[in-house]
Order: sequence, then C-alpha cells, then structure tokens
Amino acid sequence: MSSKVSSKRSSLTKEELVIRKRYIGATFVTCIVIALVAGSIHVVQIGSTRMEQLRDMSGYDLKDEHKKIRGAGEDLFVNVFHERGVTHTITYTMDEAEGLLPTKQWVELETSVNIPAGLFTMGTDSLKSDVQNRPAHTVDLPAYAIDKFLVTNSQYARYVAQTGQRVPLNWSDGHFPAQKVMHPVTMISWFDAKGYCGWMGKRLPTEAEWEKAARGDDGRRWPWGDVMDTKRLNTYYNVGSTTSVDTYKNGVSPYGVYDMSGNVLQWTADDFNPYPKSSASDSIFKGKKQVVSDDPSDRKKKVANFIMTEDKYKVMRGGSWKGDPFSTSSYHRAYSWPHMTSDFYGFRCAKDIEPLKAEAINNDSSKS
Repeated sequence: MSSKVSSKRSSLTKEELVIRKRYIGATFVTCIVIALVAGSIHVVQIGSTRMEQLRDMSGYDLKDEHKKIRGAGEDLFVNVFHERGVTHTITYTMDEAEGLLPTKQWVELETSVNIPAGLFTMGTDSLKSDVQNRPAHTVDLPAYAIDKFLVTNSQYARYVAQTGQRVPLNWSDGHFPAQKVMHPVTMISWFDAKGYCGWMGKRLPTEAEWEKAARGDDGRRWPWGDVMDTKRLNTYYNVGSTTSVDTYKNGVSPYGVYDMSGNVLQWTADDFNPYPKSSASDSIFKGKKQVVSDDPSDRKKKVANFIMTEDKYKVMRGGSWKGDPFSTSSYHRAYSWPHMTSDFYGFRCAKDIEPLKAEAINNDSSKS
C-alpha cells in the first residue's frame, strides 16, 4: 500500500505538490478559525448564562438599579436632608403601632436575657483576623441584661408614634412594609439607637457586654461554636435581605440571644479604640473625614480628600445579611460614624442589673 502511495506522489509535478501543500495548510487554518469562533460563541453563551444567574441572585430588580446605587458620600447628604425633617411624613398613631402585633409577641420581643458576672475572653490572637480584633484578653464584667432580640420595625413604630421621632429613611410614606413587622429596624444611626434605648429605660450594650453575650465564656468564634455554618445565620446574601428576628433558633448564643451573628450590624456604646497591647496602627482608629478640594478643577470633578480627625467612630458588631460570613465572628470589630445609617445597620438594648438580683443570677449560674 505504501509503495502505491509513494509512486502516486512521485507522479505529481512540483507545482501540484505546492498546490496540495497550500490546500492542506488552508484547510488546517480554516479548522483552527472555526474552532476559535466556536469557542468564542461558547464562552459568550456561558457568560450570558452566568449573567442571568447573577441577575436571578440579585436582591432587587436590576431595572431599579439606578435607585439603589449611590455615589461615595451621597448617603451622607441624603441622611442630612432626612434629619432636618424635610422628608418627614405622616406615620403610625400609637393605636396603629400597638395593633401591629398581638400582646404575646410584644411580650416576647421585649424579653431580656440575664448575663452572669464573671470573666470571659475578648478578642482573638488569630493572625488571620483583622488587626483591630487582636490580641485576645480577659475581661471581667458585672452581671447585666441584654435584649433577646434585635429591635424590630414594630417596636420602633411605637417609639416614633409616641415621641414624634422621624421615621427611618427606608420607610416609604412613613410606614414599613407589612411583611417586615418582625424584621429588625434599619437605617438607624447611633444617635437613633441610643435615643430608643433611653426611651425604653435601657442603654446600648458596651462592646464587651455584646461580645460576652454572643460567645459566652469559652472563647468560641461564633455563637454556636467554632465552625461557620450558613444555615445558622443570615449573611452574605444567602437570603438577600433582613429576616425576622426569631428566625435562626439554631444560631442562638450560649445564653439564648438571637442574631448575634448576621442579619444586621449592631451599634454598641463604645468608641472604636485599640485593645490593650494592640499592635494595630493608630491610624486605623482615627476618624477620617471627606473634604472637598479647593482646586476649582477638582471641585468640578467632585474630587474630595480624606483627612485625619480627632473624632471617633463607634464600634459595630455581628456582621450582616450583606457582609462576608467571617465578619460575623463574635470577636470581629466593625465601625462607623455615629451619624451614618444603612439598610444593614440595626441594634439591640441592654441594661444594668440591681446588685441583689445580680447576685441571685450568679448563684443560679454557678449551680448550672
């Protein structure tokens, strides 16, 4: 067979051999081009499919994207406008607010959990953690009480109705959506949260009180233990919005406190300062403010600079429905300006316990 092929080749002229080689080469190039085009089409199809999946995963209709995305710093101006009462509208009467929930639910929502006095480990020594969370250190706290649940829209509606306080910015026409009656109130500044707690005869928890209530006295990383479990909390868009404050029964802290990881970031009473023996740079803890440039060209381009100030951020804890799951660690410290608000900022209240009652709580705790 090979001899026949050889003899057939030898019968071809040089010109025919050149033509044949060109033909084979052109065929080879054509095959490569077809493969590349087909591959490109496949990639485009995959990309299109992926974009559809991302759209489906979005927490809102992308046609409304222009309503959701704001330029850096724009929220500040929106909030200032709102704070001045320009956007204030008619809201709930006291009777309407009281009628949002049955009596049994009101009682449950206002339950406080008693935390016994004693030592606990605050912070972490893990080098994988943000530097502001280090080092681990022992803190001794007296007994105190902390809300079992985050403050809800319904509870805040009563506050608004009785005090005339402005409504949160995301309450359309002065009312929140009916399906969010048990969701945590959001778009709440530190001052709003402090005001509500004072109205209730309570206060914001200190950072240490918050952390002990979240992780107990055994140094665990999350309220339930040391392993992340996304079925125990609302975080990183696994839901796409806030959830009812009594949803995650399998994610409660050792003391039975709900939503100490995920759902919304929670205001604490404390300024954002370094821990004792912290190796973190002082610059992390210094407030940075945006200042508009003096240069006319920069002003036209809306260029702004950040400068260090002596003003302090406030500590926030717990992570949120939008955040990285690992920012929900019980020792993780987030922070924000006290006048800022967001749709993932919320809070709960705490209160002191009278000495005799605190002693009884500690005795019960030691028996268990």
